[in-house]
Amino acid sequence: MSKIKNILVSQPVPADLEKSPYGDLIKKHGVNIEFIKFFKIEGVTVREFRDEKVYINEHTAIIFNSKHAVDHFFSIAKDVRVDIPETMKYFCISESVALYLQKYVQFRKRKIFYSENDVSQLMDLIKKHKTERFLLPCSDHHNKELPDMLNASKINFSEAILYRTVPAEMKEIVDIRKFDMLVFFSPQGIRSLFYNWPDFKQEEIVIGTFGTTTTQAATEAGLTVNLSAPNPTTPSMTMAIDAYLSKCQKKA
Repeated sequence: MSKIKNILVSQPVPADLEKSPYGDLIKKHGVNIEFIKFFKIEGVTVREFRDEKVYINEHTAIIFNSKHAVDHFFSIAKDVRVDIPETMKYFCISESVALYLQKYVQFRKRKIFYSENDVSQLMDLIKKHKTERFLLPCSDHHNKELPDMLNASKINFSEAILYRTVPAEMKEIVDIRKFDMLVFFSPQGIRSLFYNWPDFKQEEIVIGTFGTTTTQAATEAGLTVNLSAPNPTTPSMTMAIDAYLSKCQKKA
C-alpha cells in the first residue's frame, strides 16, 4: 500500500476549506487535496422540451428532488411563457429545497410540502394528495427510485427531462496520474473520467466512491474500488478517506 500524497476530489472546493472535514484531513495526514468538478449541468432547449410533449399547466403539483430541478423548471417555464398558477402545489425532498423555492415562489402564499430528505416520507406526503396530477422535473440520468414508487402507488404523474449532466473539459489537469487517489460521488463522474482520458488505466491509483450507484459504475468501468461510503463504520466520504489514510500509515 503506497503512501497517498495527492488526492483529487470530483466536487467543487468547500466554501471554507480550512474548517471543513477535508481541511481536517489535510492537517492530520499532510496530504494535498484538489477539488475539480468532473461534469457540468445544462438545461434542455425549448425545442427539446416541446419534443417531450409534457405540458406544465396540465399538472396541479410539482415534485422537486433537487435545487437543480427547481432552477431548470422555472427557467423552462419562463422560456415557454407559461404562467405558474397560484394553486400549484409543490412537494420537495427536503426543507432546504423547499426554502430554495423562495427564489421563485412567495413561500406563504403557496402550498409547499417537504420531507426530511427521505423518499419514503415524500411518498407519504404525495399519497395524501393522490388526486393531483404531478410533474417530476429530472435530469437525463436520474435515479429511478422515486418514479418506480410513484408508479407502484398508481400516482398520476409525468416525467420531464429539463437538464442534463455533461462531462467537463478537464484541460486544467495536466496529468491525471499525478494523483494517488481519485474520489467520485456520482456515475457521471466516472463517465467523465473516461471521456477525458479514454485510455485511463488505474494501476496503483486508489479509487474512492460515494453511493452504491457510483460504486457500481466504477466497477462496470473496470475500476477496482478501494474505499467507499456510506457504510456503518464510515458514513461520510471524508471518514472513509481518513480510515484509508490511517491504514496506509500503519502499514508504512
